[in-house]
Amino acid sequence: MRTKSLAALIGFAATLLSTAALAEPTVYPLTIENCGQQVTFAKAPERTVALGHNSAEILFLLGLEDRMAATAFWPNKALPEVEAANSKVEVLTVEFPTLEAVLAKQPDFIPAMIVTLMGPDSKVAKREDFEKLGIATYLSPSACTTVADTQNANGSKATSVYGLRENLWTMDLLYQEIDDLARIFDVQDRGQALIADFKRREANLRAEFAKRDDLTFLFWFSSPSPADDAYLTGGNGPSAYIADLLGGSNALKTEAEWPALGWEGIMATNPTVIVAAQVDRKRWGLDEAENKIDFLSTDPAVSQMEAVKSGRIAVISGAAMNPSVHTIYGAEQLAKQIKAFDLK
Repeated sequence: MRTKSLAALIGFAATLLSTAALAEPTVYPLTIENCGQQVTFAKAPERTVALGHNSAEILFLLGLEDRMAATAFWPNKALPEVEAANSKVEVLTVEFPTLEAVLAKQPDFIPAMIVTLMGPDSKVAKREDFEKLGIATYLSPSACTTVADTQNANGSKATSVYGLRENLWTMDLLYQEIDDLARIFDVQDRGQALIADFKRREANLRAEFAKRDDLTFLFWFSSPSPADDAYLTGGNGPSAYIADLLGGSNALKTEAEWPALGWEGIMATNPTVIVAAQVDRKRWGLDEAENKIDFLSTDPAVSQMEAVKSGRIAVISGAAMNPSVHTIYGAEQLAKQIKAFDLK
């Protein structure tokens, strides 16, 4: 069994709570380092277009909806805590927006959560494209801590490149993002309070599952169809962080962030628990968790997996499998379901 020290986490959270009110105000011009680039802000942004649900939801949680002109890319619905704020800001699209749609909102700041929204091979625009127009940018630290991936988990050539993550993702990258955005908008006290709350919730889950180290989890995000390879979450991404937090590990041992794997290979992983994502975007039928569960339960071969036969199928938001504020919520969702399973 693993022994986990909680003192550091609890102490850190307590420190953040006690110092949140003492946060120093931002002095402009503010220059921050972000993904190897220096970004300078003459003042707090006033017309932000957030690309990706995580970028938007952090700003909502910081109470900055009045500084936002639009958002885009929502595979899942907004967290209940930010629904009211989200309703006040235009959603350009739940998929990838066009560059024209983004620029039409006359933004002065564009934060993005993944490289396909603002990276070298972006479906929207490259970071330098915005900067040439005088628009400040910010890329999630979680997005720039991966390297290019050219193979699927089975060794075949990847059909899409999401990156390799060599080290386990942790909430520290999210905390850096929250702190950076809070400083950019001069709301450091709100940022530190949000970080402290997430730290407290992390510590609670660590304590609850401190005596376990034997669980393995398979995280299924989606598939175009039952006949296609399934899009899973790799060994070091946010799903692996959730597994580690709950006394286990990712059943899929790969550094690929989003590997695609056939069901023969999936069955070979023999996970303790299968975690089916609920994805709200309506792109594929298997985005829906209930359709995933129906396939798992009725397919002649897949239904013979021990996790399926034992009823150990859990459901969490697909957004929790991305590096995002949803991740800690997903861990809490999964924890409740694990306790209902027949586990020794």
